[in-house]
Amino acid sequence: MSDADAETGGAGEGEDDDIGVDFGENGLVPAVAQDADSGEVLMLAYVSPEALDRTRETGEAHYYSRSRDELWYKGGSSGHTQAIREVRVDCDADTLLYLVDQSVGACHTGHRSCFHRTIDGEHVGERVFDPDEVY
Repeated sequence: MSDADAETGGAGEGEDDDIGVDFGENGLVPAVAQDADSGEVLMLAYVSPEALDRTRETGEAHYYSRSRDELWYKGGSSGHTQAIREVRVDCDADTLLYLVDQSVGACHTGHRSCFHRTIDGEHVGERVFDPDEVY
């Protein structure tokens, strides 16, 4: 291990040596998508190494769909894409933050943010599109 690796903890099992992301045993890390201007949290999804590579290559958000077991280009069906301004890695290198420019809404329910209701069921976000017309 080099001196630099010793200072940063080196590249561990399941860690991407290039950017230092630890994808762990399941090969995925959570990624929070946040509006780059307002700071609004838009959604949380999971990212595989391939999804992160595609995000970096294209400048558009890519995730891994656990339910469909496949790479997912955000906006591929709806056209509501996320242009990446910056990707940040947390201090443990096991979570990503995508700072994005969101086109229309991030949530498949038609809301701008997936976090559009409180734990008590109060709606705090507005619908920005009709999902029946989009999907």
